[in-house]
Amino acid sequence: MRYQTYTVLYLLLIFFSGCGQRSDMTVSDLRCENLKDPVGIDKKTPRFSWKIKSDVNGARQTAYHILVASDSSLLREGKADLWDTGKTASSESILIPYGGEKISSGTPAFWKVRVYNQNDEVSPWSRAGSFLTGLTDEADWKASYIGYNIDAGYTECPQLYKSFNVDGQDAGYFLHVNSLGYHEVYLNGDKVGNGVLTPAVSQYGKRSLVNTYDLSGHLKKGKNDLMLWLGSGWYTEGLFDVVNTGPLVRAQLEKVDRNTRETILVTDSSWSGRNSSYSRTGSWKPHNFGGEIIDGALMKSDLSTENTEGRSWEPVTEVQVPAHKVTPQMVELDQVTDTINPVAIVQIAEDTFIVDMGRTLTGWLEMNFDQLEKSQEIVIEYFDNLDDFRSFSPSDKYIAAGEGPEVFRNKFNYYGYRYLRIYNLPGMPELDSIRGYLIHTDYEAASGFECSDTDLNRIHDMFVYTLRCLSLGGVLVDCPHIERLGYGGDGNASTVTAQTMFDLAPMYTNWFQAWSDVIREDGSMPHTAPNVNHAGGGPYWCGFIITASWNSFINYGDTLMLRTNYPVMQKWLEYVDKYTVDGLLKRWPDTPYRAWYLGDWASPEGVDHTAEASVDLVNNSFMVLCYDYLQKIARVLGETDDIEHYASREKKLKEIVHNTYYDDVNHIYGTGIQVDLAFPLLAEIVPGDLVDEVVESLENETYEKRGGHIACGLVGLPVLTEWAVKNRAYELIYTMLKKRDYPGYLYMIDKGATTTWEHWNGNRSRIHNCYNGIGQWFYQAVGGIKPVEEFPGYRKVIIDPQIPDGIHWAKTFKETPFGRLAVNWEITEGRMVMDIDIPVGVEASVIIPDNGGDCVLNGSEYLLADQGTSSVELISGKHKIEYKL
Repeated sequence: MRYQTYTVLYLLLIFFSGCGQRSDMTVSDLRCENLKDPVGIDKKTPRFSWKIKSDVNGARQTAYHILVASDSSLLREGKADLWDTGKTASSESILIPYGGEKISSGTPAFWKVRVYNQNDEVSPWSRAGSFLTGLTDEADWKASYIGYNIDAGYTECPQLYKSFNVDGQDAGYFLHVNSLGYHEVYLNGDKVGNGVLTPAVSQYGKRSLVNTYDLSGHLKKGKNDLMLWLGSGWYTEGLFDVVNTGPLVRAQLEKVDRNTRETILVTDSSWSGRNSSYSRTGSWKPHNFGGEIIDGALMKSDLSTENTEGRSWEPVTEVQVPAHKVTPQMVELDQVTDTINPVAIVQIAEDTFIVDMGRTLTGWLEMNFDQLEKSQEIVIEYFDNLDDFRSFSPSDKYIAAGEGPEVFRNKFNYYGYRYLRIYNLPGMPELDSIRGYLIHTDYEAASGFECSDTDLNRIHDMFVYTLRCLSLGGVLVDCPHIERLGYGGDGNASTVTAQTMFDLAPMYTNWFQAWSDVIREDGSMPHTAPNVNHAGGGPYWCGFIITASWNSFINYGDTLMLRTNYPVMQKWLEYVDKYTVDGLLKRWPDTPYRAWYLGDWASPEGVDHTAEASVDLVNNSFMVLCYDYLQKIARVLGETDDIEHYASREKKLKEIVHNTYYDDVNHIYGTGIQVDLAFPLLAEIVPGDLVDEVVESLENETYEKRGGHIACGLVGLPVLTEWAVKNRAYELIYTMLKKRDYPGYLYMIDKGATTTWEHWNGNRSRIHNCYNGIGQWFYQAVGGIKPVEEFPGYRKVIIDPQIPDGIHWAKTFKETPFGRLAVNWEITEGRMVMDIDIPVGVEASVIIPDNGGDCVLNGSEYLLADQGTSSVELISGKHKIEYKL
């Protein structure tokens, strides 16, 4: 017996020695191309990321081991027929490039990872992740584009149908859908997936997107019914280069067994089509996106594949579509993310009611009716405020079936609204008969902020909610109802704030792709991407491709994104050179796809940002930043010749801007408004010996002339904010945020705002992306979390709270690519007490003020003098720091 016991112990020892000592680390949140288990990606050499959790302070990854297999069963057995990295020495856990066997289009793969810590102890294997390569080549497609009722004009929301047979369910089944316009997929009467308003936006004429659906496990043996329900949306005649009357679609169902693909079904002339219960009004152009008309009688049989009275299936038409890029969608789908119930209903006429949803929202409406007369028409209008019942406010119409309970719900249009005006409704509706559905791209929240000042909390929360209302279709739009456009200026202004608050790496990937598609042959850029009309803006709008790319790199560490966008940046600079006179960028001409030449935009009343001196100063200060960013981008990409080139251009332009626009008598630049002073300071155009004088001019402009108020607009706010964070001018920002009168955020809130406005006085849109750029201040200044750009993706951060008088605690967290970084600080009896939680893979420098003396770290005295530094260097784990203020 003793011999047997020793034998078992010996074998166990051998077993565990072979496996390596288990570490306390666990691996989670597996991503492929920054997406969770993506179905249909645009790369055959994808990149993998993961996060590590550990309860041990100082834990770090020293190596990883990735397995990739063609079948999940192989992975469960520890086999990897596609890629086995073995133990690979590396601390990297973000965007690790695949290096295995070739992966074909339309095939799935499965992967898992384990990591080793600083003691060479190995973690358990992660759960299995998966991905499917999309149809990345035109030769992969056997399907044809089809449409319904093409010869008779077109139907805005048709249904296309085909039945097919399946012998068994022993393989994977994937449906690839390339729709021109929106689509929804229905299998055997049930909607497939939770996506809405699919696909994301793209530059039709140049590119359309493919969405792939995993039908494995949803099919039944024998006959299956597949319906594609289409909506014209952005694929509308008169927009982009649309030459066909849409909507159109091609779809291909494939059976996949490991690397073997079999085409089961394709769209072609054998399909059938019919009208649905939905139709559209309006031109789908800015200011006229129209609404939806729903025929309640037809709605009752929308999901039936049987012919019904007055409606039958008819042949579809195959359509030739001009050649363009067709690529898998690389951003999450739009989804319904919240349900909003009304707070009040007021009757204003016998059959007319105003409904207050309690807050503005972007999305849909659902309304239930108990009993309506046959053919009774209920009209619903949408407004974001009660001060301006605009003539172009959208409206929907529901035509009643007159049979029992009926439901109105949007499908292929959406609105920005808070208030409804409902006509021709007999009797007061119940509050619970109406629901609003908030829609945005299905990204994840990535931050949190709360402090002792309730005013700041309300302003911060308004920024968060506003950005949720503006991020749909795979871009950030200016507003969801009037224009719905991905303006570069609005995006530039809010990129740092938005990427701090949310995980938007896939969204920006999609948006950058659109910018690459809209640049013209001569390097000219429009002001929006996608680009559908001659929208207004200026260089700050066009240069989004440079500045937003660099900020995205700081946040997500994606070098491939920089490499992809770099030629586009350089091409745009060639266009800038054409309109550079005596070293300064000057106004370029309007075009059919671009209008205006702005400096700042949407400043408060009484602030003139239109003066030529201000416009030219702002735009050339922006170009200084572009050259600075391009040097950094070139350094990351190893483009050594370009580094010197852009450094030379930056230096020369700084000198010209200073010599041209500086007033050495009044110590101001340009016209002396906030943006004219903040931008030269941020771009470091101001010579060192003049900085204090220009800062004093900025303070005088703010406190004396503007009464401590914000006195700038879309461009000026993020510029002023970034300069203030870098130079610890936190009292300046705090003073402006605390103003309750016009102009200011508390002024908006006191007027009932739940989202930020397009103009400080409330004109036009009440859901807008003009003024959200200051949101970064809450995290970087008060929260004290600042990424170090030399260590992108939050590999290293500086923790340095900037504490205005009146704030005595703050709780802040940021979900980095490595995990959650949290900083909770409180001032108690003259001492700073700071709790810090750092994820594995991140290093932090905690700045101790000059007057803080020595500090206490995790209960032990920490002598700064002995360390020869004014900061405490930390790695992963939970830490507590205390010091005297």
